[in-house]
Amino acid sequence: MTGASLPGPEPLVDLIVAVHTPERDVSRAVNSVLHETRAPVRVTVVCHNTPVAGIAASLGSAAHDRRVRLVELQDGVRSPAGPFNRGLELATAPYVSVLGSDDELAPGAIDSWLDRAERSGAGAVLARVQHAGGKTVPSPPSRPFRQRALHPVRDRLNYRSAPLGLVSRVQFPDLRFTTGVRTGEDIGYVTVLWHSGKTIEYDRRGPAYLIHADGAERVTTLAPPIQDDLEFLEPLLGSRVYQELGDQAQASLLVKTFRSTLFSLVQNRPHVHQWPLEQRERLAAVSELLYQELSGTRQGLRVLSRADFCLLDLMRNSETPTEEMLIAANARRLFLTKEALLPRRRRDVFLRDAPLRFAIASVLARW
Repeated sequence: MTGASLPGPEPLVDLIVAVHTPERDVSRAVNSVLHETRAPVRVTVVCHNTPVAGIAASLGSAAHDRRVRLVELQDGVRSPAGPFNRGLELATAPYVSVLGSDDELAPGAIDSWLDRAERSGAGAVLARVQHAGGKTVPSPPSRPFRQRALHPVRDRLNYRSAPLGLVSRVQFPDLRFTTGVRTGEDIGYVTVLWHSGKTIEYDRRGPAYLIHADGAERVTTLAPPIQDDLEFLEPLLGSRVYQELGDQAQASLLVKTFRSTLFSLVQNRPHVHQWPLEQRERLAAVSELLYQELSGTRQGLRVLSRADFCLLDLMRNSETPTEEMLIAANARRLFLTKEALLPRRRRDVFLRDAPLRFAIASVLARW
């Protein structure tokens, strides 16, 4: 670990960057914090399964800034949970934040989050998230213009599946990312945050967290097994926090999981050869599990669209033709059609998580 003992003011924010290769433009991320933040901040760069020397060279002069410390973590696991948790273990500031090595913060973002957190006593402050090209990410699709005291169900917080922004280390001293999974390591983390009963603020008009796509890995038609995308589900459904959620909160989380995880699995694997029988059987088992969980809630199934049900019926049966499943997945993405907008019962059309209200909220969230 380098830079940890250099003198300076005690930080108000410990910001953690996990980097896995010196080929990433990590200097952009780090410098966006160092050059554009007035508050005392410390940036912990966790060099994950890669030597510190290579990352230090990528950082250039920022590697010698007293506010930066470089930490090497060799665990042989391809998951950001380990390095983020290492950074959280080393944190001593009242607030913590995470930043992707490919991303950056708009000038003044941390100062804006801190101001809102300290005025409200919030347990977490959600950042406004924006693509570097300019488009706002409509997540969460909360109530229009809502910034203070967000509600986990009414403001659809489950759709913000990454803790981008600020988290109070004082109020959540032991909160960690889920280890042992390759994706979805942050789902359990944010589920605790959003449903903790603590004050959640949304800095929806402040400087943005900026997502860059230039460091994204190439995706081929040889998509990884769907098990890689589903590993987080079992620990989530078996967790105490999920078991203790109320009926509406469970339904909201399950519907989000269907939309953002299961349906996306099919949409992101649009070729028949990507669905051997083993993968279809795995998809059917998980789809049935979530279907039964959702059936146990009062309103869960009622908010799914007719197109959702068409696709879901095909997903739950591994013997249905894969071509039909892929056609149904494409039909579900035609969001302005009656089948995609209407639930099976017309009287359910105005339920909070039904497609019509959800679509309107998503459009408003972009503004």
